[in-house]
Amino acid sequence: MTELIQITKENAIKAFNSAGPKGKALLQNLIGADVLIEKITDRVKSYEDACEVLGLKPKTINDYDGAVAEFAFHKLERIAKALNEGWKPNWDNSSEWKYYPWFDMRSTSAGGSGFSFSDGVYGNSRSRVGSRLVFRSRELAEYAGETFLDIYRDWMVIE
Repeated sequence: MTELIQITKENAIKAFNSAGPKGKALLQNLIGADVLIEKITDRVKSYEDACEVLGLKPKTINDYDGAVAEFAFHKLERIAKALNEGWKPNWDNSSEWKYYPWFDMRSTSAGGSGFSFSDGVYGNSRSRVGSRLVFRSRELAEYAGETFLDIYRDWMVIE
């Protein structure tokens, strides 16, 4: 007699994400990779999510003596690292595209904020963005710019 064991998708994904290589292979064979592997953008929706993906404890503004821009950069650095899933830009390879969010920082006549996400843009070695904040794909750069707009604002805008 075969006994049926039930597990929620959420618990299966948690087990998969915390497993080592052999455990991941076993779970993929039992359940199927299409069920277990979520897109990184589904897993990283906040700074705290990024820390969880990286296995790191989130810091607070108090860790930065209230320095908003420094804390924002720290958060963006962790977010980029999590979203890139281990990819690191090769700055010696000019054929490798690197992306970063592009922001419109002009003031608006309609009384808007004057800071908004515009588009993901290729950056070369003369890029004006730190290499820790580039992404491996246009989609990830756009996702970061849209999802974490307030954190980018805290980092880039002096108020």
